Amino acid sequence: MCGIVGYIGNQQAYPILIKGLHRLEYRGYDSAGVAFMNEKQELNVYKTKGKVSDLESLVESQDVSGTIGIAHTRWATHGEPNNENAHPHYSQSETIALIHNGIIENYAVIKKELLRQGYTFKSTTDTEVLVQFIEYVKKTNKVDLCHAVQIALAQVIGAYAIAVIDKENPNQIVAARKSSPLVVGIGDNEYFLASDATPIVEYTDKVVYVNDEEVVVIDRKNGVKLLNLSDVEQTAEVTTLKMNLSQLEKGGYENFMLKEIHEQQQTLVDCIRGRINVEGTEVVLSGVVDNKDKFLNAKRIIIVACGTSWHAALIGEFLLEDLCRIPVEVEYASEFRYRHPIIYKNDIVIAISQSGETADTLAAVDIAKQQGAFIYGICNVVGSSIARATDSGSYIHVGPEIGVASTKAFTGQITVLSMLALTIAKLRGTISNEHYVEIIQELQDIPNKLKEVLKLDDKIRDLSKIFTYAHNFIYLGRGYNYPAALEGALKLKEISYIHAEGYPAAEMKHGPIALIDNEMPVVALATSDRIYEKTVSNIQEIKARKGKVIAVVTEGDEVVSSIVDYCIEIPKTLEMFAPIVSAIPLQLFAYYIAVNKGRNVDQPRNLAKSVTVE
Repeated sequence: MCGIVGYIGNQQAYPILIKGLHRLEYRGYDSAGVAFMNEKQELNVYKTKGKVSDLESLVESQDVSGTIGIAHTRWATHGEPNNENAHPHYSQSETIALIHNGIIENYAVIKKELLRQGYTFKSTTDTEVLVQFIEYVKKTNKVDLCHAVQIALAQVIGAYAIAVIDKENPNQIVAARKSSPLVVGIGDNEYFLASDATPIVEYTDKVVYVNDEEVVVIDRKNGVKLLNLSDVEQTAEVTTLKMNLSQLEKGGYENFMLKEIHEQQQTLVDCIRGRINVEGTEVVLSGVVDNKDKFLNAKRIIIVACGTSWHAALIGEFLLEDLCRIPVEVEYASEFRYRHPIIYKNDIVIAISQSGETADTLAAVDIAKQQGAFIYGICNVVGSSIARATDSGSYIHVGPEIGVASTKAFTGQITVLSMLALTIAKLRGTISNEHYVEIIQELQDIPNKLKEVLKLDDKIRDLSKIFTYAHNFIYLGRGYNYPAALEGALKLKEISYIHAEGYPAAEMKHGPIALIDNEMPVVALATSDRIYEKTVSNIQEIKARKGKVIAVVTEGDEVVSSIVDYCIEIPKTLEMFAPIVSAIPLQLFAYYIAVNKGRNVDQPRNLAKSVTVE
């Protein structure tokens, strides 16, 4: 949520800032703004409620010259979305402008003192409090901007990624972070700043990731300097980005979500590549092999995640318990951080996050580390906070996911969890070699099966027209298909705004069956597995009450197809991989219903791609 872009160099800043904001639109936002200094050293701020295109209209007739600037897309936390609460925010003297991702928890205490000192406020945001506080510190302590930021942040409680420019110093951007991502791009005598790499990749592949409680001074002449809040210089490690511009374009698709659904046949190839030997007989995850004693001696695995990642974690629980015979607990990271969890030193905690920046999951990682557990991260974004905070881990390597509703990250996470379970099972000797090789070979064939499922695109688009104006949906599954049902329901509610709930099919009798009538569509995942007959029985209970059933079944199914209203057939696979294959039709079904309803599927209302605040 929220997006930061900054530039200092020899080019005009405004076009770079605006293009960067467009690149960050996928993160979710409700207002946008820019601040830059022109050649007269005037500090101009323009901001508005609405989209980046509204900001462009606002500044159309304004002076947008200047080679240093910062820009922001805001997702409201303090104060409603309006022009006054949009970023950037001026200091009282209008000599300093600041943009901010995160939440300042003790803003009220600071604001009370500033009011006592005669400061006034135009917005109801915690961000304006912070920029006023930095100006107050700068004046009262007679220090430069960098030291003012250090002193102010040392007294701040909360999460932040900030960028600040000062009219009195037109040759520097000062930025800092804590629990919210920030990356600096290094070009040819020019420098870029952003909340993630997407606005930077067009200009450079050399970046520096800013760590928690670090302040970065980006100087036009002297380059990048990293300091901590105590003014001790830190090492700026330059990393090469493994991302290209084509990954950030729609590639001929109507929107990013459809592109990313169709990319999955290839992204899973990328996810698997280099982790299975040429013969298809062995999985090697270096993050496990390099720490094999931890996995051999583990008595319990705890998985922490949020949203779609939590659904992948539930599938991971089935995989790890089935193959490795280790007890597994799956926790919402947002609940885990506020309990008093019992964690032992021989526990392994797996943290799953697409962005690697999810605030609740990061906090759960910190708690587990404090109690001595071994932390394994599963992320998509290279160099992200969770990737750096964990002891070991695996990237899912599915490429940038721009659509807010996760698609290819979900299937990538399940794929990595599958390989993780196989690697641990082999180490611990809990799987026969025959079964081990069978699973590996089937996993390698999953991308081909996704290719076949994607051929159902037109059929699912036609099916979606029948259910576009339904008000409620129920999704059902059993075993491995239960988390897949949860994820299918989440996709529908996220992008179409139709109320949908997922349930274990057998739980229908314990309450939800009261909802069944001829106006309640039910999506049943009824692929062939150990409890197929039980699922058939649950479907019959729904049909007896005149429910409309859409079933996802294995090709050649004759039993379920004879009793339901609509059928989507997917290729036969092992039951542990059914959630990957069935994810495609569920994603397409939600997608086309949302498109039929005229929804913005890439940027659904109220949602942010990376939830970097509580």
